[in-house]
Amino acid sequence: MSTTAENLRFILGLKLRGRRQEMGLTLRQLAGRTGLSISYLSEIETGRKYPKPDKLLLLADALELSFDDLVSLRVNEDLVPLKEALSSSLLQEFPFELFGIEPEGLFALLADDPGKVGALIRAFLEIGRAYDVQVEQFLLAALRSYQQLHANYFADLEDEAAAFRRSRSWRQSGPLAPSVLARTLTEEWGYEVELKTLTDHPRLGGLRSVFVDGARPRLLVNGRLLPRQKAFVLAREIGYRQLGLGARAVTSSWLEADSFEQLLNNFKASYFAGALLIEADGLSRDLERLFAAPRWQERAWRGLLRRHGATPEMLFYRLTELVPQRFGLREIFFLRLTRTAGGDPVRLTKVFNMSRVPVPRGISLGEHYCRRWPAFGLLGRLMAAGGGGDPEKPLLSVQRSLFLDQQAEFFVMSMARPLVLSTGSHSCVSVGFLLDDDFRRRVRFWDDPEIPRVEVNLTCERCHLAAAECTDRAAEPVLCRRRDERRGKRRALAELLGSLDPG
Repeated sequence: MSTTAENLRFILGLKLRGRRQEMGLTLRQLAGRTGLSISYLSEIETGRKYPKPDKLLLLADALELSFDDLVSLRVNEDLVPLKEALSSSLLQEFPFELFGIEPEGLFALLADDPGKVGALIRAFLEIGRAYDVQVEQFLLAALRSYQQLHANYFADLEDEAAAFRRSRSWRQSGPLAPSVLARTLTEEWGYEVELKTLTDHPRLGGLRSVFVDGARPRLLVNGRLLPRQKAFVLAREIGYRQLGLGARAVTSSWLEADSFEQLLNNFKASYFAGALLIEADGLSRDLERLFAAPRWQERAWRGLLRRHGATPEMLFYRLTELVPQRFGLREIFFLRLTRTAGGDPVRLTKVFNMSRVPVPRGISLGEHYCRRWPAFGLLGRLMAAGGGGDPEKPLLSVQRSLFLDQQAEFFVMSMARPLVLSTGSHSCVSVGFLLDDDFRRRVRFWDDPEIPRVEVNLTCERCHLAAAECTDRAAEPVLCRRRDERRGKRRALAELLGSLDPG
């Protein structure tokens, strides 16, 4: 639904179908009036075909309309909401085909009651505008849904990365040096890889990389990145080339996305990079060994970073790709929180949830995330240290988190470190596994007595714990009280109605 031509077909189909039904004609009867086949008329009504002028004239005569009325974009009042929805930037960009829905199939769903369906879509769009939800956020949500649909595992990308590694005779697993990856880009695709421009730039020094297209492509990589971060940037660039991906953003960090294709291609190139750098079989063998240990082994988990040349984010996100597929633990989430110096609030900057349980997410403006998550403790320790810390030696914490409102318990691992491109800022990534029967069978150390068990919630505003039960509260439980007040009123109303004489 990305072109004006498609919109023209859909709107004509809606007008034709509506006018035919208004006149009480069946498709067979309209076919008899026009000499056009029933199947052809059906294709027009479902937005698959747009007739030539001579056939449009036949249809206009049969429906007792002028040619201009039939082909114009003017629609009856009941179709206005649907017309607006079809013209919205959200539906123009939304990747329906990823979910097995062709534009014509969506149109068929809408056509039965276009007025009501259009009004419903417009209501969603207005809600998005009211809460300043950008099209990009809708598209990112679509991408996350696409990942969830595939359990965040893409065998074709895994195979491409494994084959690429074998074809270069690189060792089966273990870190790949940035110099090796840079040389691959230079020798195979004629790149110039440059480490100085971004490093010294006064306004763009916070970007990891910039791609400059041309006869000889240039990749500007920030020289202040850690070696393993440079490796990821370079591996992702290899992914763009090896996978033949076209549309792309020029920066590593999103300034804005021009299309869903850009988002999808960035995801594919990034997935390829993760699979290339952290080889699936090698990490799976390590996880098998660690999961079989009767006690939590912090040193061994830290060792995975060194063994696979990964940052905490690379490692934990790779778990969301491999653990559901290789170990059958599908109830998993990933979070990234950041905090800057100067008292700025902790921000949730990335979330990917494959569990059926609501977990921390961007809830609403002004709410305070629960301070009992392990990430807050780690970020607090870094801030207390004066904003210092070694990016190569992240802090690590593990916790069993019982989400009170959902009565669901997660085994959560978190790692925090300073950000190398933003002085005084820190990042903490967490991966959480639902502590269900599958996890207990697979992971022997789940009940290690050294691992704390903590009651948590989503935000302070939604938590019913009393002050004596939680000394970490950052805000009053206003939403919780409001909810309790509504429940109390409903109970009181039910009691009142039950006490009244029916007569």
